[in-house]
Parts: sequence; structure tokens; C-alpha cells
Amino acid sequence: MKASDLFVRSLENEGVEYIFGIPGEENLDFLESLRESKIKLILTRHEQAAGFMAATCGRLTGKVGVCLSTLGPGVTNFVTASAYAQLGAMPIMMISGQKPIKKSKQGRFQIIDVIEMMRPITKYTKQVVHGNSIPQIVREAVRISQEERPGAVHIELPEDIAAEECDTKPFEIFHPRRPHPDALAIEKAVNMIRESKMPLILIGAAANRNRTSGALQNLIDRTGIYFFNTQMGKGVVDERHPKFLGTAALSSQDYLHYAIDKADLIINVGHDVLEKPPFFMQIGGTKVIHINYFSASLDEVYFPQLDVVGDIASSIEGLCARLEKEEHWDFSYFERVREQVEFHINEKSEDSRFPIIPQHLVAQVRNIMPDNGIIALDNGVYKIWFARNYKAYSSNTVLLDNALATMGAGFPSAIAAKIVYPKRKVMAICGDGGFMMNSQELETAVRLKLDLVILILRDNAYGMIKWKQAGMGFQNFGLDYGNPDFVKYAQAYGAQGHRVGSNDQLGQLLQECLNASGIHLVEVPVDYSENERVLIEELKKKTDVL
Repeated sequence: MKASDLFVRSLENEGVEYIFGIPGEENLDFLESLRESKIKLILTRHEQAAGFMAATCGRLTGKVGVCLSTLGPGVTNFVTASAYAQLGAMPIMMISGQKPIKKSKQGRFQIIDVIEMMRPITKYTKQVVHGNSIPQIVREAVRISQEERPGAVHIELPEDIAAEECDTKPFEIFHPRRPHPDALAIEKAVNMIRESKMPLILIGAAANRNRTSGALQNLIDRTGIYFFNTQMGKGVVDERHPKFLGTAALSSQDYLHYAIDKADLIINVGHDVLEKPPFFMQIGGTKVIHINYFSASLDEVYFPQLDVVGDIASSIEGLCARLEKEEHWDFSYFERVREQVEFHINEKSEDSRFPIIPQHLVAQVRNIMPDNGIIALDNGVYKIWFARNYKAYSSNTVLLDNALATMGAGFPSAIAAKIVYPKRKVMAICGDGGFMMNSQELETAVRLKLDLVILILRDNAYGMIKWKQAGMGFQNFGLDYGNPDFVKYAQAYGAQGHRVGSNDQLGQLLQECLNASGIHLVEVPVDYSENERVLIEELKKKTDVL
């Protein structure tokens, strides 16, 4: 068969269902092979958005998400998406075209060294130089992308290689089993937990895997140990649980950090240093047990005293089988912290001022979203508010990026979530700045006939940086901009546009849009004055609360 046919069959063999991207002339053989494949091509309006969509598919399914570009400017647009997936531990395969490598009449036109460009931001990058090597390259790329820690891989398929005749077939797939943790490490962890007086569980991003949620729920229920999570660990255990202390949306000085500072042992499940630190370790301070698929990467704020390496669910099950509530554990202080967290999360959730403040906005979104509904957050100061105040009821129902923290990913991620879970309610939540970075994907969403709500938080500025600028005592400069009429902008793409004109209109309008068919963009004017009052001034003055 032709090499491009072999490539597509190899992807089918791996269970690939979608390819996101923008083909170029160097991809035409591959495109023709894809035409009769069961894999669905999702044509996007920008390669960066295609990469975000593929990464989100990988994040939600655990299987590699795939995106396609041409050479040169097409593949350079994958760079941000590759870093997004690599830092966020999302399995993604990027396929790019290239001019003929055996002989070319176009000199260096559009040619850059893509392999070297991709090397620092992928786990694996390879140029195909012979069609018969495609099955091995695809199998190896998928294996590397999906194994812990998941991430980005890249394959370059030159135009002349794609047209070659081949005499081989896709590899048979064998899925490796994840190793069980060392029995001695489990025994040491059990002893450390039993001997502690105020243990605390932290749930990180890598705990968002199959089986882990149930195992952690059982451990918490059996032992009564309180828990908190990182931003990317939201929902692994239902945050309505009576032992939930909150999300570490900040690295320090929030109310839940009282509990962290008081704990004498933190059982850190599924966290690594690529996510923004949920707390800072100090030499001679609280002990930490690191439970993950890989050993801890040490830095100046994270140096655990024990690694439990292996399948996370198996590690937790091993602890659960040997632990129960200890009489000398005292969680009364943690309960007081929890009461304070609950009070401050709910404070001002009914505030009727307009433009709308973040606390009220978060409460309204939580009220209308079903238990399994998915919100996909772009990056801005509102991400902190949603991480801190919005309770997630199950895994991967709050999609945010706390690793690369790139703007422009929220809307494409929501599109991918709706494609993967067409029967679930999905809402993209974006600032006006982040939305405009990939707003052209409105056409993609409309063309695909998706049912999707896009919530645009309008403050006519890069609000996060403006807040930081003011906090450093600098004058307001260089961060304000204008916006289009978002209602007309949505309508121009064939979507429905709405503008919230009063506080009491918000909840009902969001509910109506969520239950309607089609793409609904809702513009909400937002008042970020609470950033200073709550996230800076209030937290500075909280020392007497507990």
C-alpha cells in the first residue's frame, strides 16, 4: 500500500477517532488516505486551536489526541499547543508535512528544522525517511505519548515519502501493565501515616486517571483524613465531601494554608513540580509522602521524605487495606479551617451589584451546571476564582491549565470536550483577551453543529496583569484595549449572541442557553475590584481568624 495509507491505518489501529488541523499541499497524499478512513477530520481555523483540541481529547480519554499541519508556518503554530500538552501531561501526536527529502526543486522555501524545534517541547520527535518504518514510528510515538508522564510527540511525514509504496502493516498492540508499588515503600508510608497526628491528603493532576477516584474516596472514607487538591486535581474526589478543605488556587496565605501549615504529614497524591506549587516545603518542616507513577523531581520548595512509585490507584489501595482511623489523630482544627473556607467561598455569592463580581458569577455557573457538566477555563484572574470557589463533583469537569497557563486554550478545549462527550453540557469560560486569541473557531463550532455555551467575561483589559500591576504600585499603563460587539460578532459566524444587562438576568439566561441547541455566546461585564479586597487585603488580615 501507499505510505500515507499505511500511516492512516496505523492510526486506526491505535484507536484514533479524530484528527484536528489544517492540511497543506504537502499533506495531500495523507488527506486522500484519510478521506476513506473511519477517522474523522476536524478542520479548524488555526493550527494552535487544533493542537489545543487534540490535547484536550488526550486529557479526557487517556488516548493520544492527533492534530495535523503542513510544514513551515503551519507546524510552528503547533509550538504553544505542544508546550501546553507537554507541561500539562496530555497525550498528543502532532503530524506535520514536509517538502520532498530525496530531491526538491524549491530550495529552502518554507523549510525550517522542525525536528530540532520540537525536541525541547516533546517526548519524541521523528522524521519518516522510509514508508516501511511508519508502523514502528507510530506505535512508538503513541506508546511514549500515553505512558506516564503523558505528553507531546511529533512525526514529520515528507511529501515524497507519503507517496511511496510499502510492503508492511501496522504493529499489533500490547498494552503494558503499570507496575505495582514496592511493598517496603507502602509499609513505610503506612507507618508514617499511623505515627502522624494531623495527616492531610493532597490530590494533584496525575490522580485524574482511571480507578484513582474510587480508591481515594475509599481511603478518605475509611480513615477520615481531610483532603485538598491542586487546580488540575479538581473533582478527583467529589468536592462536596465533608472532608474537603478546598483547592489551592494560590500557593500560600489562603485559608486552607492554615491546615497545610498545621499538618505534620502531607500525603501528596499525583502532584509534580510542573504544576504551580500548592504549598511550599521548608527544611525541618512538615513531612511529605510522594505517591505517583514516577519519583519526585526535587526543587527548593518540594523535597519529599518518601517516594511511593507505581500505579497510583494500586498504591492508594495498598494504603487503604492497612489503614483505619487512629484514635490519636485530631482533626478538630481542620474542621474549623473547613468552616472558614466554606464561609468565604459563599460570601457575596448573592451580591446583586452590576457589573457582576466573580463570587456571584461562579455561584451562578455552579447552580446551573449539572453534576457531570464540563467547564473549560481560559487563563485569566477568573481562573483563580473558579478554582477557589467552584466545586467540582467528578474528574475532568473543570478543565483548566495550571502548567503552561496559556491564554487562548479555553474555547478550543470546550469544543473538544463537546466532541468527546456530545451528551454532556459544556461551557467555555473566557476573558475577552483569551477568547479573541482563538475566536475564529466559532466557525468550526457552528460548522460541527455543536451545542455549546461560551461565556465571555468582558473588562476591556488584560485583567490579570492589570491587577498585578496595581498590586506592585505601578501606574495603569499598556493593558487596556477595545473589543468588538460580541453579540454581532457571534451572529456573523451563525451563532447566537447575548449580552447580560443586569445582575438578575445572568442565571436565567445561562440556563436557557445551556438547554438550547447551537452555539450561544454570552457577554458578561465583570467587576474585578474584589481581586484586591479578597485575594490581597483580606488574606493579609486573616491571621486572627483561626
